[in-house]
Amino acid sequence: MSAALAEYFDKVISTDIFAHGFGSVADFLNSTYEADSFDWVITNPPFNLAQQFIIRSLKIARRGVAMLTRTVFIESVGRYEHLFKDNRPSRVAQFVERVPMVEGRLDRAAATATAYAWLIWEKGRLGSCELVWIPPCRKKLERDKDYDLPPIM
Repeated sequence: MSAALAEYFDKVISTDIFAHGFGSVADFLNSTYEADSFDWVITNPPFNLAQQFIIRSLKIARRGVAMLTRTVFIESVGRYEHLFKDNRPSRVAQFVERVPMVEGRLDRAAATATAYAWLIWEKGRLGSCELVWIPPCRKKLERDKDYDLPPIM
């Protein structure tokens, strides 16, 4: 994800709790970041820690937060009470095709039965949550070089 973002943005800071061959190794939840220290926080957090990642990211992002989560993440009385009730995302962008994910790498042959969506909070955009669909695009957007080893960031 960081390599793709670096194609569009001048500066991308990439960290992970494990060394995957790019970015630096850091524990996002236990690292020190000042409030408003990044324009955006964009990540696919460990799904069991997604709520904590979102709450932390909302404090350190100036402009917005985008979290890639399983679609079922939006279900849960607990998450509604502790996160969504007072921090609705401005958009939920639902993938209409299944996006296979393999930890730390891409796999051309991977498949999945799991649905994913981007949950996006835009600072200053309060109110209702917009549901949008991400149309089928995997085959159109994938490139052979995407399957090369990621660059060290």
